[in-house]
Amino acid sequence: MATTSNVLFSWADVEKLPELRRLELVLDTLPDEELLATLEAERGRGRNDYPVRAMWRALLAGVVFGHRSIASLLRELGRNPALLTACGFDPLPRQARPRPVWERDAQRSRVVYLAAPCRDSIPSHWNFSRFVSRVVEHEAQVRAMFERLGEELREALPDFGEHLGYDGKAIESHSTGRVNRNTGEPSDRDADWGRHETHGVDAKTGTPWTKVKTWFGYGLHLVADTRYEVPVDYRVTPASHSEVKELEAMVEEGFENSPALARRCRDLCADRGLDSGPLKAKLWDGYRVRPLIEPRELWREEKAMPDYDPTRPITRPLYPERVDTIVHTEKGQVQCRCPETGEVRDLAFWGFESNRNTLKYRCPAAACDLKCAGREACERSAGGHVGEYGRIVRIDLNQHDRRIFTPTPWGSPSWKRGYHRRSALERINNRIDHSFEFEQHFIRGLARMQTRVGLALVVMLALALGHVRAGRPESMRSLIAPVPFADTG
Repeated sequence: MATTSNVLFSWADVEKLPELRRLELVLDTLPDEELLATLEAERGRGRNDYPVRAMWRALLAGVVFGHRSIASLLRELGRNPALLTACGFDPLPRQARPRPVWERDAQRSRVVYLAAPCRDSIPSHWNFSRFVSRVVEHEAQVRAMFERLGEELREALPDFGEHLGYDGKAIESHSTGRVNRNTGEPSDRDADWGRHETHGVDAKTGTPWTKVKTWFGYGLHLVADTRYEVPVDYRVTPASHSEVKELEAMVEEGFENSPALARRCRDLCADRGLDSGPLKAKLWDGYRVRPLIEPRELWREEKAMPDYDPTRPITRPLYPERVDTIVHTEKGQVQCRCPETGEVRDLAFWGFESNRNTLKYRCPAAACDLKCAGREACERSAGGHVGEYGRIVRIDLNQHDRRIFTPTPWGSPSWKRGYHRRSALERINNRIDHSFEFEQHFIRGLARMQTRVGLALVVMLALALGHVRAGRPESMRSLIAPVPFADTG
């Protein structure tokens, strides 16, 4: 490769553009030395027209700057000498050695040196595709970089990982899913069909509705910090895999591999599609992580009755073995029905008693100083003596439905605050779609998809960690804003 002393002008002499500083920030932060050493050892003494490190930087540049294809990246390298130099390629074409040829005429024979064509300094599509295939073979090392960056972020941010969230994301394959007549298989053999159903009831008409989404491809299962909007763990599977089962496996594997994260995590939020009693019980009983997952409405018996009113929530007795005034909804709201007037009131939530593993509720008339005509009758049904403090209802989590009753009950202020943080996952998925071009891509095969997703999330973590180390934690979510120049004053 030609040095800067052999060229008339070097792009290294030009002040680097702010856009390129994003790439520099990733390269300076990324713990990629082990992967590069592996790739260089595999190349050995073979041809080194395009060095491993230059190709790796170019691959990262394609991720950082959102190139959806190899062709798009190579076109950018061809028209951007500054990027070419930043990746480690020579911006000028290389002149090959002249080729000797014997030339004979009637009088004598002589050797003539013919000028060889210039060799392009930009790798061809074939060169780059082969390099990407080699990186795919070492996807485990890409995953190791992700885990290493996560550990360094936890060291840099004492509260990183306290509030986690989960979301499953559909990623379509670059394949229609149609079966080939000759082979009987689709062009992407690793992908399959996914189906996602959403149910609800129209608030105005009371009419139930169902929305069905199908896609052919893969599913990205993502756990992220909802305060900083940074990924913590991920999995890529065929689209048909259950989100509940994948999250259970991610929680178990992630917390066992990182005890520090398990000790730090306080809660985990997810949408109601992840509503599962065993999952919620595992989070709290096994790791003391509060599940903030909206309960689904699965009760069917009451909906089949002729007097069913879809505008009113269904209630069932909290203690079905005895006659009592305390009922609850499928969402976990605990209520009392006045024995005199039939009025239904929500009990006052008085906190979670961790030493008893119980939810504590108080009589709303006593807690809020309300008049209740049936208060005495209600207290008599509870049995025992009830003083001015009013009737107390304790719900033991081990004796009730764990899908409905959790340490932080649905609808409480703390539940709402934690559940609203789940929108961070939607913003992360939006960045994956648009900043990393997963909405329109050319990827087929599970191994390539895992590697490409891993590279995108590694870049996201590297940018976040780089900004934190530079004293810019407010910029750690940004993927497209130019990196400011260092203050030299």
